[in-house]
Amino acid sequence: MTASTLTLYHNPKSRSAGTRVLLEALGAPYQVQLRDFSAGETRRPDFLAINPLGKLPTVVHDGAVITEQVAITIYLADRFPEAGLAPAFDDPQRGPYLRWLAFYGSSFEPAVVDHAFKRAPLDPSTSPYGDYDTVIATLVAQLERGPYLLGDRLSAADFLWATALRWTTTFGIVPKLPVIQAYIDRMAAHPAMQRAGELDAAM
Repeated sequence: MTASTLTLYHNPKSRSAGTRVLLEALGAPYQVQLRDFSAGETRRPDFLAINPLGKLPTVVHDGAVITEQVAITIYLADRFPEAGLAPAFDDPQRGPYLRWLAFYGSSFEPAVVDHAFKRAPLDPSTSPYGDYDTVIATLVAQLERGPYLLGDRLSAADFLWATALRWTTTFGIVPKLPVIQAYIDRMAAHPAMQRAGELDAAM
């Protein structure tokens, strides 16, 4: 029987940092293919044949290509259920878990990108995320309810959000509000966050 192979196409200074953290938290066996932005390695034909957008993270697992950060998070957490980081399909927390993953990709990401580039806001009725302030307020309200996005329960969603918030607050795109900073600090103490940081620093 052929052993399962999981490859993460990665650069520590990209969104794939969150995927590496998750892989460490899951205890999943994986190998890294480093992609150097300065050398244009995500724009080369060999990589574009895998991911036509030339984006990281990109994962290849047993020959299947998985792209899009949220899809990767859902896939990996479901594929390695022994870590307990994804509520089961019949778990009452499954819906909220998927909600916060989808909210990240469909609302938070476009809101902070528009905010960072100082784009003129759309009318909330036509914007896919409403408005930036409401997105941040919605996140803050959820973080105030418990140590993690699902209250007392740590999930794969937290590793996605924590790495994103650490980056966006560092660059001032998201405000360093006390509840957000406390969440970042709490997650930064997790062994998986520390291991991934050490591995990336060694690269």
